[in-house]
Amino acid sequence: MDGRDTDLKKELDATLRARHELGDEYEPALVDSFLEKVDRRIDDAVERRVRRQLAEQQLAAARETRSPDGSDSWGERFGFGIVSLVLAVPLSAIGGGIGGLPGLVTAWLGIVGVNAVQAARLHPGLFGGRGRRGDGSGRED
Repeated sequence: MDGRDTDLKKELDATLRARHELGDEYEPALVDSFLEKVDRRIDDAVERRVRRQLAEQQLAAARETRSPDGSDSWGERFGFGIVSLVLAVPLSAIGGGIGGLPGLVTAWLGIVGVNAVQAARLHPGLFGGRGRRGDGSGRED
């Protein structure tokens, strides 16, 4: 029995003593007063539970929006794309100049491969794999 239960029990005992002292004509008012106190306690308990559940849902939603390592930012993705394009020019020139068309194709396969790995790291379900739900359902959000 916690503190709230003992408080409620004391309230009930006080209500019953008051009914005994005041008589039957005050019984409806005493019962209504006691029920109002019970209603307030129930409302408070429900409100606490709802607030706790909302906080848990907000925390879960915040965790789901983060990347696996917490570094998935727009700036990181943009920077990675810019670096890929900047490096694509000399790699294309070197690959095409030394190896001809097969060298150029190899250079671009490498560029595309690195970008695909980065995209798969940031978005695990992007290439048809299982999502990151973690519940075993295989469905993505």
